Amino acid sequence: MPVTQAASTPSATASTAASATPPPARAPEKPAARRPRLRPLMALWPHLQRYRGRALAAVAALVVAAIATLVVPIAVRRMIDFGFDESHAGFIDRYFAVMIGVVAVLSLASAARYYLVMTLGERIVADLRAQVFTHLLTLDGAFYDGAKSGELISRLTADTTQIKSAVGASASIALRNIVLFFGATVMMVVTSPWLAATLLVAIPVIVAVLLGAGRGVRKRSRGAQDTLAEASAYAAEAIGSVRSLQANTAEAAASRLFGGEVEHAFEAARNAVRARSWLTGVGIFLVFASVVGILWAGANAVLAGSMTAGTLGQFVLYAVLAASGLGQLGEVWGEISQAAGATERIAELLDEKPKVAPPARPVALPEPARGAVAFDEVFFAYPARPDLPALAGVSFSVKPGERVAVVGPSGAGKSTLFQLLLRFYDPVAGRVTVDGVDIAEADPEAVRARIALVPQDVAIFATSIRENIRLGRPDATDAEVEEAGRLARADEFVARLPEGWETPVGERGVTLSGGQRQRLAIARAILRRAPILLLDEATSALDAESETLVQQALDLSMQGRTTLVIAHRLATVLSADRILVMEGGRIVEEGTHASLVGRGGLYARLAALQFGEAGAGK
Repeated sequence: MPVTQAASTPSATASTAASATPPPARAPEKPAARRPRLRPLMALWPHLQRYRGRALAAVAALVVAAIATLVVPIAVRRMIDFGFDESHAGFIDRYFAVMIGVVAVLSLASAARYYLVMTLGERIVADLRAQVFTHLLTLDGAFYDGAKSGELISRLTADTTQIKSAVGASASIALRNIVLFFGATVMMVVTSPWLAATLLVAIPVIVAVLLGAGRGVRKRSRGAQDTLAEASAYAAEAIGSVRSLQANTAEAAASRLFGGEVEHAFEAARNAVRARSWLTGVGIFLVFASVVGILWAGANAVLAGSMTAGTLGQFVLYAVLAASGLGQLGEVWGEISQAAGATERIAELLDEKPKVAPPARPVALPEPARGAVAFDEVFFAYPARPDLPALAGVSFSVKPGERVAVVGPSGAGKSTLFQLLLRFYDPVAGRVTVDGVDIAEADPEAVRARIALVPQDVAIFATSIRENIRLGRPDATDAEVEEAGRLARADEFVARLPEGWETPVGERGVTLSGGQRQRLAIARAILRRAPILLLDEATSALDAESETLVQQALDLSMQGRTTLVIAHRLATVLSADRILVMEGGRIVEEGTHASLVGRGGLYARLAALQFGEAGAGK
């Protein structure tokens, strides 16, 4: 919501804007170590609850597999104590038959556990990726002013892949070994309480080492992921501008810079791997050294006659199962710690709240739409530049169907008017209204649905010409798309393409000229059929012949629409009902072309410079 009662001075505006400045896209100063171990993974709990049936089935399979595993040492003990006695020779066949059955149950339950846990991990990560992408689409201009698209892509892909690995394979191994560890520990106590008590003394020490080292692994893993994201961000930026790099023969410099980023990422990853290696080695040594000590004590007990060989064998097998479970937990703990770091990064992203959001009870825009626009004492500074006001007390109104041109030198605040009208940002003070409704009190989607924009920097997607035009109205028919293309004079070049309207245009429309991309943007606006039309240098990339054709299309599309035009071209300005002249974030002149030229002010000077003396004299 904009602040409606604020000091109407630029300095006050700047200070208020500064207080509303959003946090950066990544908050590197949030130390992971302050959080309890794996707490960030709790963010995955809502996703897990959606598939609790599959999760419970995986747990059931896990329990069956664990029970089957824990039965084996019992059979071994009885075989050692009785099977080798001639009076019980028939037991051997039965014991081995039972063990085959147990192994069959174990294999089937293990396969079911692996399938259920792995597919559950894939499902959760797919949902998480969709959630993150959808959330990114809701964030406003203030967030993207400081964000790097490459880093966001890294979070969406690399971090979620890390989570998938942990939630799938690592979680499967961890759950199996946790159950085996506790089950084997209970059976050790049942088999020989005094040996179990001796062994269990060492377990808290082992667990403390694993947990302490795990925190260090998690911290280093997060650092490695952050560094990789920075390298990915630079790569995305460089690849997106590869032709500029080539044109300036800057390939070698870019390669050196990226190589440095990659080397930095490697060093960070190596530190994380080194910590995990120590964690794994120390954990395995402590666990199996404990088993060796217990085996020594048990062997002495057998020699003393206080324990049978079968009982010792059963205890040792349970000890090995417990030790193996704890040792493998040490290995996967590092991966789970990495996943915790990745989850924390994604959680930070999901915690980002747009400053521009629908109010709890949005005010409905009146129907039918009229297209009236008004700015009332609007002050604004971009969050990234809070000390530099972009608008300072701008007020004007545009009647339904009126054509208003906005001119002025670069940095005067012209494009900022469009940014606020589209509600990419909210004013620091003042109001922007559409059809009499303060757009800060309306749903942003409802406001934008009434606006069609033709920007100077056209966004073209790597799909067909038809689908690029259809972006203006996704439910439009093929016939409506082609009609909008004809009105924008896009059919003139589409007819020469081998696949016509279905021709793919490459990433960012790289196969099209600037004028062709501009015509597609105009076609989108025509297709949109919105009551308010915003033209930001809509004909700037066109040659004289194309401009004449497109201007005719624009004149047709502007009929019955409220139109705001940012333009330097004389033809567009001359057709406007009114011209607003901006300088330093303020409207300094207003009138028709002839009246403004006659005043001899800023507009007259701009007309002489930009339109030529003929234009200035009209």
